Amino acid sequence: MTALVVIWGFAAALTIEQGKQLLRIQKVYDNIVYPVGEAINELQSERFVSVSYLAWRTSALHTDLRVQRRKTDATAVLLTRLSAQARDETPSAMWDRLQDLIRQLDRLDVLRGQVDDKRLTRLDVIEEYSSVVETAHQVYDRLMISPDIDIIEQTKALILITRSREMVSQQSALVLGAQASGRMTQDERDAFSGMVGKRRLLYQLGTSQLDAGLLKRYGTLNSTPIYTAFLSLEDDVIARVRPGQPLPPEAIAWPTTAQALTRQLTDTTDAASDATTARAAPLAQSVLWDIGIVGGLGLAAVLATAFISFRFARTVTGELSMLHRAAADLAGRRLPDLVRRLRRGEDVDVAAETPPMAQASGTVEIENVGRAFTSVQHTAIEAAVGQAELRKGVNKVFLNLARRSQSLLQRQLGMLDGLEKEITDPDLLERLFGVDHLTTRMRRHSEGLIILSGAVPGRGWRNPVRLYDVARAATEEVEDYLRVDVNMPHGYSLAGGSVTDVVHLLAELIENATVFSPPQTRVQVRGELVARGFAIEVEDRGLGIPSEELAHINARLADPPEFDLADSDRLGLFVVGLLARRHNIRVSLRTSPYGGTSAVLLLPQEIVVENDTREPTVERLAQPEAPPPALALTPPIGGGGTQDSLPRRVRQANLAPQLMEEQGDVFSSFQAGWRRAQEDS
Repeated sequence: MTALVVIWGFAAALTIEQGKQLLRIQKVYDNIVYPVGEAINELQSERFVSVSYLAWRTSALHTDLRVQRRKTDATAVLLTRLSAQARDETPSAMWDRLQDLIRQLDRLDVLRGQVDDKRLTRLDVIEEYSSVVETAHQVYDRLMISPDIDIIEQTKALILITRSREMVSQQSALVLGAQASGRMTQDERDAFSGMVGKRRLLYQLGTSQLDAGLLKRYGTLNSTPIYTAFLSLEDDVIARVRPGQPLPPEAIAWPTTAQALTRQLTDTTDAASDATTARAAPLAQSVLWDIGIVGGLGLAAVLATAFISFRFARTVTGELSMLHRAAADLAGRRLPDLVRRLRRGEDVDVAAETPPMAQASGTVEIENVGRAFTSVQHTAIEAAVGQAELRKGVNKVFLNLARRSQSLLQRQLGMLDGLEKEITDPDLLERLFGVDHLTTRMRRHSEGLIILSGAVPGRGWRNPVRLYDVARAATEEVEDYLRVDVNMPHGYSLAGGSVTDVVHLLAELIENATVFSPPQTRVQVRGELVARGFAIEVEDRGLGIPSEELAHINARLADPPEFDLADSDRLGLFVVGLLARRHNIRVSLRTSPYGGTSAVLLLPQEIVVENDTREPTVERLAQPEAPPPALALTPPIGGGGTQDSLPRRVRQANLAPQLMEEQGDVFSSFQAGWRRAQEDS
C-alpha cells in the first residue's frame, strides 16, 4: 500500500513538474526574453544614432541621441524590475548572464561620454555597443527551460536568426558612417566583409533548423524586395568599394535599406518567437490533462487498494494476534509451568501438551506460520522432557553410585570400629584413626552426590542435638580440622531432622575456609542467638573473594540454580545451596575484617531448640547394607579406669560418628573424650 502511494506520488510529481516547466516558459518570456529583446532593439538604435552623430555632428542629431539614450535607460530599468519577478523560474546560467547585461547597461555612461567627447571612431562605437548586445544574446543562449526537444530546437534556431539580425544592424551603422564621410577606410571595409560572412552563416544555420511552419515566414521575407536590395548592398560593398575611394552613387540608399531589413527581421523574428511560445501552452495543457488522468486513476487505485488492504489487514491482524497470544502463552506460562512440573518429577505427555498454535485460516501464510509455531512448540516441549529424562537418569546414576559408595563406606567404618576396639598399639591405633577420619570425609562426599540427585542421605537423628556437637561433627569431617576453633554456646540444640544436612552444610563451608586460607592461620566457627534464629559464622583469614564474584556466589546461594554438569568445579556451592533451601537456611558470604571471607548461616527458629540437653540418638532413614556406625570416645573397658591408661573406642547406640572430638594430636583427643564422657555422666 505504501509502495503504491509512493509510486503514484512520484509519477504525479514528475508529470506536474513537466507541466510546471512548460508553463513557466511563458513567465520567462514575459519577464526576461521580451525585455532583453527590447533592450537589444534600443541598444541597436542608440548605436545607429551615435554613429550618425559622429558622422555629421549636428545639434539635432545630438538631441536625438539624448532621447534615444533615455529610451535605452528606461528599457534597462524595466528589465531589472521584471527579471526580479522571474528569478525562481530562470535557469541559473541564464540569470548570471542577465546580471552581466544589467551591469553593462549601468556602465553605458562611460561609453556615452566618450561618444560626446568624440574620442572614439565610428568603428570603435560599433564594436563597443556590439559587445553589450553580444552579452544580451548570451542570455538567449542559456534559454533551456523547456523539456520539449522540438521547442528547444526552434528556440535555438531563432536565437541564431536574431544574431544574424544583429549583424544587419551593425552593417547598417557602418554604411551610415561611410555614407557621411563619402568613403570607407580599410578597417571599415574589412569589418563589413566579416559582418557579411557572419550574417549569412548565422541566417543560413538558423533557417535550416526551423520547421515548416516557421520557415515559411522567413521564406516570405527572403522573397521581399528589401531583402533582395540588402543582398545587392552587401555584394556592391564587397565588389565595388575601395578603401579611401568615393562610394558609388547607389550608396546613398544603403543605410535606408539596412534599417528597413533590420525592422523586417525584427518583426518576423518576434512573430516566430510568439508562435514558439504559443506551442508550449498546448503541451502544458496536455500535461495537465495527463496530471488529471494519472492523479484520478492513481487516486482511485490507491483508495481501492487501501480498502482491500484494510479488509485483508484486519483479517490477518486478527489471526496474527491469536497466534501471538498463543506463542506468548507458551513462552510465558505453559513452558515454564511444564519445566517446573518436570523438575518436580511429574510425567508429561508431549502430544497432550502440544495443541495446535493456530486454527484453520483462510490465509495460507498464516496457516504455515501456525504450523511452524506448533512444530517449534512440540520440539521445545520434547527437548524439555528429554532434558528432564536425562537429568533423572544422571540423578539415578549419582544416587546409585552414592548409595553403593555409602554402603561400602559404612561397612568400612564398621570394620574400622572393630579394629579400633581390638588394637592397643598407640602408633597403629593413631594411623587407624587417620583412616577412620579419611573414611568419614569420603562418606561426606558420597552424601554430596545423594544431595545433588535430590535424595536424602540415609542417616539422621530423631532427637535434637546440641549445636556445639553439630559444629564439632562438621569440623571433624574436614581434612585440616586441627586449624578450626569452635566457639558455640551449649544452651541450644538443633532439631534432629536437620542435623545431618546442617553438619554437611557446615562441613562444606569449613573445608572451603581451610583450603583457601594460609596453613598457619586459624578458622573460627562462632554461633549466637539472634532475633530471627541462630547465626553461625565461619571466618577464615585468607585472601578473600573479589566483590563481583562474591555478589555472584551470594545470588546463587540465595536462589540455587539447577545443577549443571559442566560446572563441576562448584559442587560444594551447589550442595550448600540445596541444603540451605531444603531447611530454609539463609547462607551469605561477606568480606572479613581480616581480609578473608566470612560465611554466615542463619538457622530459622523452627529448627533451633533451646535448653535441650538430651543425648541425640541415631535413626536410619534408609536401610543400608551395613548398620551405620556411631562412634564416641569412652573410657577403656575393664580394670582400673585410671586416666593414665589409653581409652578405647566402643560402639554407642545414641551418638553419631560426627560427634567425635579431635584436638591437637590423637592422644590428647582421647583425653578430651574421656573428660567429656565423665562430664556427661
